[in-house]
Amino acid sequence: MRASLRHVLLSTATAIGMFTASLSTAQAANDFTTETDAHSLLGSYLAANVAKGANDNNSAATFYRSALALDPSNVVLLEQAFQTEAAEAHWDRAVPLARELVAKSSENRMAYLLLGINSFKNGNYMQADEEFRKASDGPIGELTAALARAWAAAASGNSQRALKLLDLPKQAEWAQFYLNYHKALIADVTGLPKDALAAYEHSMRQDSTTLRIALAYARHAARNGNEKLAKEILDGQTERSQGDPHVLVRQLREEIAPGKKTDLLISTAAEGMAEVFYGLGEALTSEGGLSMGVLYLQLALYAQPDHAFALAALASAYESGQRYQAAIDAYDRIPAGTPLQAAIDIRKAFDLNSLEKVDEAKVILDRLAKENPTDLKPLDALGNILRARKRYGEAVDVYSAALKLLPKPDKRHWSIFYSRGTCYERLKNWPAAEADLQKALELYPDQPLALNYLGYSWVDQNRNLKQGMALIEKAVALKPDDGYIVDSLGWAHYKLGNFAEAVRFLERAVELKPQDPVLNDHLGDALWRVGREREAKFQW
Repeated sequence: MRASLRHVLLSTATAIGMFTASLSTAQAANDFTTETDAHSLLGSYLAANVAKGANDNNSAATFYRSALALDPSNVVLLEQAFQTEAAEAHWDRAVPLARELVAKSSENRMAYLLLGINSFKNGNYMQADEEFRKASDGPIGELTAALARAWAAAASGNSQRALKLLDLPKQAEWAQFYLNYHKALIADVTGLPKDALAAYEHSMRQDSTTLRIALAYARHAARNGNEKLAKEILDGQTERSQGDPHVLVRQLREEIAPGKKTDLLISTAAEGMAEVFYGLGEALTSEGGLSMGVLYLQLALYAQPDHAFALAALASAYESGQRYQAAIDAYDRIPAGTPLQAAIDIRKAFDLNSLEKVDEAKVILDRLAKENPTDLKPLDALGNILRARKRYGEAVDVYSAALKLLPKPDKRHWSIFYSRGTCYERLKNWPAAEADLQKALELYPDQPLALNYLGYSWVDQNRNLKQGMALIEKAVALKPDDGYIVDSLGWAHYKLGNFAEAVRFLERAVELKPQDPVLNDHLGDALWRVGREREAKFQW
């Protein structure tokens, strides 16, 4: 399902690239009235493109606004201005731009989607249906339009039409998952529990691992008196998480009780409309369609401003674009009291660290550790931040505090021993480092990072050479496309004088990580040793 969605995204990205390229042609054809206007227009356009390339949609929107003021008839500029305003949730500007855009170009899907949500919010369901219908261009557009039209029909009280709109047998399998999921939600909201059950069962057969569908299905079962089924669904999630279920799974398990009315995951058509754009937006961002994914997530929040999952997904998208302050701002919009609060605070701490505000990050994580004295996650996060900052002694203390909370460590906890072990190694306390790395492998024998670190350390120290090489070779077999692990094997061969073998693996490592200077330096050294001096100099 994911592979098919990725193919659709690549096709969409190509189309967007061709569309953007047309701007230069349209721009060249403009008849500028003055040289000053020409320079201002070109400057604003170039500045907007630079800002957009840096994922700074707020600045890009400002520059596109300036360019559009100088050339208001330019449809391509209008398109770019609309997209950046919508990406920043400037709805007071984006909605009028969308109206202007569809008046000049009838093929703008995102503009019609925004106008459809705007009509939906105002209770104009027939108008929303028509606007969504006009957005059904391409696989993503057709799916989005069908889902949105179905919720508009549900809002108008026509549940049968809503469900019929989701019968699209020619849609791909990945699209059928969303169609079935929303059939279940709509049937639940409109009082058709048998139809909802059938749709949930279908969705779970397609993908039983997705948290959102499991929560919706479990809530449906509990609300309709089937607590046994609800708990079986939650048990499946717990089993897949190796006994450490998501906080929302734990919360729902505590909430379910005989005679108690469990709330549905989606209770209104407005929430359902937001769910359409949240689900697709999160999928788009996770598959590499960051710009379009952000637009979809903003549309979800236009429909339901307090959608916690959409806000968290938007923050995650901002993190992918290295917009850490924007991510923090999005996290801060999530309503207080959510069970997700601890996880949100940990993400904010990592964002503060990325903004070089390490002390502020530490304050958050120290507070979380005190408020949740049995929770490893804040301590693990703090240890990782300190380790990345090369504050190894402090990191060791934090990891040690975390490990004291574990009466019986299991496979899930390998990373804490591994992380503390790497800190000990950097502090030149090899006996402690070796013990931790061996413990990590005892808990998780096939962990490539731990195999590689311990194996290479032994080879580097000229100790346990045969065993060390075996560990590195196993790590490479487990992760053959990890350039750093392949480099370790090549450099281990180099250290042992096996220069021809070293070249073979180091060349592969550089293929995988061509921009890494250390890997190129290693390859240069190995090439020199086998008499390929000219190539060695090139690598250096």
